[in-house]
Amino acid sequence: MSSSHPIRRNGASKPSLLSAQTSQSSTPPPTRSPLLPTQLEALLLAIYPSTLLLGSLFSLLNPLARAAPYSAVLQSHPPAFAPSYFARKRNLFNVFFVKIGWFWTTLAFLVFLLLHPSTGPPRSVVLTPRRAQAFVRYTIVTMWWVLVTQWFFGPGLVDRSFLLTGGQCELVRTEEGRDSMSDTREFVTGAACKLAGGSWKGGHDISGHVFLLVLGSAFLWFEILPVVMRHAGLREQRLILHEDGNIKSAEAEVPIAKAKEDREEAEAEATGVSVPVIVAGLSWWMLLMTAAYFHTWFEKFTGLVVAFAGLFAVYFLPRAVPAMRSVVGMPGV
Repeated sequence: MSSSHPIRRNGASKPSLLSAQTSQSSTPPPTRSPLLPTQLEALLLAIYPSTLLLGSLFSLLNPLARAAPYSAVLQSHPPAFAPSYFARKRNLFNVFFVKIGWFWTTLAFLVFLLLHPSTGPPRSVVLTPRRAQAFVRYTIVTMWWVLVTQWFFGPGLVDRSFLLTGGQCELVRTEEGRDSMSDTREFVTGAACKLAGGSWKGGHDISGHVFLLVLGSAFLWFEILPVVMRHAGLREQRLILHEDGNIKSAEAEVPIAKAKEDREEAEAEATGVSVPVIVAGLSWWMLLMTAAYFHTWFEKFTGLVVAFAGLFAVYFLPRAVPAMRSVVGMPGV
């Protein structure tokens, strides 16, 4: 019976072409931690501190911004001396976009979730696994926004950190207001203080604008990024830790047929992506304006750090924790 392998003159069999290709195609296991961002994600995240730095440099170099007085109590330039329309807190973009920023983030997310075919049947409320896990991620990010800015078993973390660093509400408009401070020295939130006619000052104020704009826009980017990558023909670079302890590409959890279907959908349909891109783009512009005209550098930096903490918990930590990943999932997987 003849052998399937060619026989050399010395009697040893020659390795088949298939085995040679298998040997060449085998690659060493990934060494990058699943917790680290991909190159594209790192570039995306780097936009935010770069924007804060750019805005801060503009405020230092621009003659109008440098000459205008800055109020630490208002955390901005007084309206009468505002060096730009965007330096006024009452500008339309601040009032109708930033002040209700989570509404626009939610709207953009729902448009993507219900209209883009990568999450489920377009224009249908059918609850697919991808939609369910995307909604879990949205819920966690929204809870982080609430805990930081709205409520954390009382005042939000922004107000709590202000009080813990020596801040207080000082009623300064009237004699009656100043007298009342002997009984109630502090109001529990900055909003309540201002509503009572007082000034919220003395402590470290985490920039709520920076926190909101970074958290909301990055949330949208991370959700639509897999679709954008497939449309551009880019390969999956995210790594995940499996239950067997091996680190593999996130593509390993996507069936071949589903991956092919996703690529076709990404090429054929862009519906649902445009609205998140518009909201994220406008958020970036208002982040630049915030960096240029509002808050101190350290207040903006802490707002950035707190936003990044929430993003890390939702989009990076599950890559290294299979049990957590089974609940929150990963965008595009």
